[in-house]
Amino acid sequence: MTQDDTALSVGGGTGFIASHVLDCLLDHGFNIVVTVRSQEKGQRIIDSIDKAQRQQVAFVVVEDIAEEGAFDEVIKADPPFDYVVHTASPYRMQWDDPVKDCLNPAINGTVGILESVHAHAPTVRRIVITSSSAAVLNPPNHPKVYDESSWSDVTWEQALDPEHTYRASKKFAEKAAWGFITVNKPSFTLATINNTYTFGPVPRSLNSLDAVNTSNHRIRDLVQGRMRHGIHPTAPVFTFVDVRDVALAHVRALTVPEAGGKRFYVVGGYFSNPRLAGIIRRRFPQLKGQLPPEEEAAKDDFPEDHWAFDNSRSKEVLGLEYTGLEKSVVDTVESILRFSGRAEQDISKAARSPPN
Repeated sequence: MTQDDTALSVGGGTGFIASHVLDCLLDHGFNIVVTVRSQEKGQRIIDSIDKAQRQQVAFVVVEDIAEEGAFDEVIKADPPFDYVVHTASPYRMQWDDPVKDCLNPAINGTVGILESVHAHAPTVRRIVITSSSAAVLNPPNHPKVYDESSWSDVTWEQALDPEHTYRASKKFAEKAAWGFITVNKPSFTLATINNTYTFGPVPRSLNSLDAVNTSNHRIRDLVQGRMRHGIHPTAPVFTFVDVRDVALAHVRALTVPEAGGKRFYVVGGYFSNPRLAGIIRRRFPQLKGQLPPEEEAAKDDFPEDHWAFDNSRSKEVLGLEYTGLEKSVVDTVESILRFSGRAEQDISKAARSPPN
């Protein structure tokens, strides 16, 4: 990589993982173009970046990533792109139309960027796609150990059930990406990041703690007292990774030659909600009144027969050194408290301002 290398970040920088990938790309000296769904979101990204780095970032609006040819004009950039990171994927808890709202955007958006690069950007060396552990895991029939050879066995029929739609979208989108590589044999190589539940500091450009990423909900809820009267069950996921490790995995998967053609199961360790509560109680005594009773937090619901994971490829190829649970939780809580403090200051300032 050189200081002049330019990356296209599909999915912009307002999302949780995307925002940290953007920061990591900036720290590694990339010039970056991010795709966003609106002018307002693009400007919010620019405004959130340190002034010294803003000249390295531009944005373009792509309103619907699932449209055929959505990236064709974007990818015809000058200077041309050297790398592409695709983090965009629809996520909600409920789907009115699983195919239209989730499956098609996930699959078509992923294949669409590959098609556009293949047709219009011969300079691109590698594309990295944010997949998910959802494309790896097979609940409830877990093997003893998961690694990059593991694939979810969720079917298209199951995908039509909103309970399974999201995890199916991640599997089918990633399968479609690898299928594209096999059939078309493009000049670029592909790598995918299959990260598990992801904790870590909230994005600078976050609008509201209500919009925090799903994995961080449990930490936010503990801080805000939403589990004061009882800890929510941890199931179904007991593995975590810090978002900064996920971001670094993306950047190294772009630039490490040996990463091409590989999946990376990115997992930092195990957690449970009682363990989260214990860390917050120990490190943030001022939040004691927001937390569930200490005796309840001592009842760990981590299953004795939990499956194991093998993350050795991410360590050996990408050189990842994973952040521990305590640091990840402490940094997340501190970011939530900073955000809450800024929000309170903004409300107070607005209240003091004279009416127009």
